[in-house]
Amino acid sequence: MNSWVTKTMVLGTGLALVLSGCGNKNEEAQADKIKVVTTFYPMYEFSKQVAGEHADVVALIPSGVEPHDWEPSAKDMAAIKEADVFVYNGIVEGWVDDALSSAANDDRLVVEASQGISLMEGVEDGHDHGHEEDAEHAEEEEHAEEEGHEEEGHDHESDPHVWLSPVLAQKEVAAIQAALEQADPAHKDDYKKNAEAYIAKLKELDQEYRDGLKEVNRKEFVTQHAAFGYLAKEYGLTQVPISGLSPEQEPSPDEMAEVVEFAKEHQVKTIFFETLVDPKVAQVVADEINAKTDVLNPLEGLTDEDLKNNLDYIGVMKRNLEALQKALNE
Repeated sequence: MNSWVTKTMVLGTGLALVLSGCGNKNEEAQADKIKVVTTFYPMYEFSKQVAGEHADVVALIPSGVEPHDWEPSAKDMAAIKEADVFVYNGIVEGWVDDALSSAANDDRLVVEASQGISLMEGVEDGHDHGHEEDAEHAEEEEHAEEEGHEEEGHDHESDPHVWLSPVLAQKEVAAIQAALEQADPAHKDDYKKNAEAYIAKLKELDQEYRDGLKEVNRKEFVTQHAAFGYLAKEYGLTQVPISGLSPEQEPSPDEMAEVVEFAKEHQVKTIFFETLVDPKVAQVVADEINAKTDVLNPLEGLTDEDLKNNLDYIGVMKRNLEALQKALNE
């Protein structure tokens, strides 16, 4: 046989063995990773930050999709069934209990990231809970819970938007960390290190909010959707939502009139609307008081523009801070 052909065959065989070996190693590494299935963007981001390279983390609800009314498909149900860890926030995902029951898996760990966090009463019938007296009432309720009267369970009237407080987001990250350590104890130290690093970033974000909102000219801000109660409470602000917890909820004419009156009395010059939701209600109020509109992002899902700009949870939250500072200093 020609020596050149012989050498080529030997080299080819050797290269194939090397590539085969690399392929096997990659497949083994992939097989070693735990499968983490999350519901919507904040749960995905927090889980990904903790998991690092040791888990495949997926989000069921795609970017650009409003999560409140989303329902899982057959493919999603298969992913839920096969998950080693399933992470959800709580309340937002009304379909979870049925899905977990239908896609049963005794080995799967389920994490309700907001579990153990004292939840605020939600706004189901308009904007009343955004006013000062209701903020004081919420503080009284929190004090009662701290004295040992913690609420039992989460009901449909509780506000789920805990991830919008950088302080409460840290608690959600810690809950996810604990679950990943339990599911994959071999990488416990890495999960701990990753969680601590991300929580340090959330603490920096919290400090930016405290510094940035400490001396604003006004404390009241008007939103279309009652998503920012935890953020407002954390930093001494007053959220005045036009409608309730559900983005689809339409305010009554009386509720609209009351918000308009409040905005005029407090000289509000910006009405906030949220991404993934039609801003028409915010625009109606803004037109009535000759104000402008601006975006306050509830981070229920990233938009195409967010993805294009490589924004993540912390990046969007910094934009929210800038928007609040601008509006509250007008």
